Amino acid sequence: MLEELSIKNFAIIDQLTVPFGEGLTVLTGETGAGKSIIIDAIGLLIGGRGSVEFVRHGEKRAEIEGLFIIEPQHPANFKLEEAGIDTDENMIVLRRDITNQGKSICRINGKLVTLAILREIGQSLVDIHGQHEHQELMQPEKHLPMLDRFAGKNLQDSLLDYKGRYKKFISIHNQLRKLKENDQEMASRLDFMQYQLQEIEKAQLVPEEDEHLEKERYILANTEKLFNKLTQAYENLYGEGKALDWNGLAMANMEEAAAIDEELIDISEAVHSSYYMLEEAAFSLREQIDSLSFEPERLHEVEKRLDEINQLKRKYGQSVAEILEFAASVGEEAESLSNKDERIAEYEKELEITAMDMLAEAETLTDIRKQAAEELTSSVQLELQALYMEKAKMEIALQQPSKGYSYEYEQHRFIFNENGKDKVEFLMATNAGEPVKPLVKVASGGEISRIMLAMKTILSGFQHVTSLIFDEIDTGVSGRVAQAIAEKIHFVSKGSQVLCISHLPQVAAMADQHLFIKKTENSGRVITSVDPLTQKQKADEIARMISGVEVTELTKENAMELLTMAKKIKTGSH
Repeated sequence: MLEELSIKNFAIIDQLTVPFGEGLTVLTGETGAGKSIIIDAIGLLIGGRGSVEFVRHGEKRAEIEGLFIIEPQHPANFKLEEAGIDTDENMIVLRRDITNQGKSICRINGKLVTLAILREIGQSLVDIHGQHEHQELMQPEKHLPMLDRFAGKNLQDSLLDYKGRYKKFISIHNQLRKLKENDQEMASRLDFMQYQLQEIEKAQLVPEEDEHLEKERYILANTEKLFNKLTQAYENLYGEGKALDWNGLAMANMEEAAAIDEELIDISEAVHSSYYMLEEAAFSLREQIDSLSFEPERLHEVEKRLDEINQLKRKYGQSVAEILEFAASVGEEAESLSNKDERIAEYEKELEITAMDMLAEAETLTDIRKQAAEELTSSVQLELQALYMEKAKMEIALQQPSKGYSYEYEQHRFIFNENGKDKVEFLMATNAGEPVKPLVKVASGGEISRIMLAMKTILSGFQHVTSLIFDEIDTGVSGRVAQAIAEKIHFVSKGSQVLCISHLPQVAAMADQHLFIKKTENSGRVITSVDPLTQKQKADEIARMISGVEVTELTKENAMELLTMAKKIKTGSH
């Protein structure tokens, strides 16, 4: 649920913090007090289109922040995890700032995010419905996922199986398409690959050859310096009066000392050992010096070979290992192209088998959706009857999608996409004898309000949103229809938090929390405030809504009667 909303420097709102509760919250007030501005602020908070016009005149930026409390398994949690955003005890804080330069700054739980991420998370938390903004219900492309959510776990399991087969189908389809590309292009590609293979094979590369040659080149290029250093080291050890002579004297002295003091035996033996180790090292140095030779020809050969390898590196990889891997990959592709006809036949057979598996699973999805569609239409029509649209008729059309991968089998052409082979659209006829039409073309404001509310009543438990917002959806209705709408909105609020801007006293009477919005002037500036109403204030406001201008004793009695009736309905004693 939306726990709290903070707004600053937004339109005519100076600074405002509004706490919200569970159940149904109704917002009322005089025309122009700013009721819809609060909904506009929530709309921006969940990713709506921003504008500098929203920034209060004379201010640098508008600031909107909302605190949401969600269930651990809410889809928003998984989306946040994918985006690398931490959650704290299932609390989500959305924030959006709009500067007077038109720049939009979005944050979730304090982390800067793109507007797209804010919109994805925000619209999974809040569903706003008003006279001119229909959200998911009025977007035909959203009807399929809505029906799938209604269908439940059985469909989700089948959809998961289908997507695995669909992914395999796409992979084989793409490989087959590559093999069937233009023959001339394929021939050119094969010639080029064979040239590449010949060039690499001609070089007769050995794994790690480049590393060994680099080491050898370094030694060959520094042979003279190496000879000098080894010779000097040998002289330091073996020359007259050098290290071995002094070590020999030390050895003799330590032998005599150890003969006097037995505790010096270990030191004497260490000096003794060091003499023979140095002597052995000196002999090894001599052998190294004798084996050294200046080989300019070999250095030239090494450099020539490295140049050859470096030319291949510039084309095929950063090391000999990468060049050999490239050659292996090209060899496989070349073999595939050389045996194109055989490979095409293999892929076509595999594609047919995979397509049949996919088609079978897609048929299962279609069957589940048809059954769910029947259940959903029956449920919605029952809700519409309760809303005094007894003649209304709803259908859910399942058709083949217009976009996707096509496949022909036994003279039938199927179009698949990642959700199966179904396109779903909600159709409606509001009067007897009329043909059903796409829901988006049902024009009457009052009818749209009731259709939408019927749909929300059924689907609210499947949409996962934490808050539903109804912005003056009751326009164009009155009397018994108004009472029916009020009861439906109350019913929806049992499963989801509902915020509702309404002009209907029947809806206001059902509120669990009634907020009154008013505007005042202070120092020549308009300020909007939101105040929770007490039970008495609530009765007075409902009386005002009934009378329009002058509140009379009769309207007060009517208001109390509505509140009493609402209480009975909410407690189940109606």
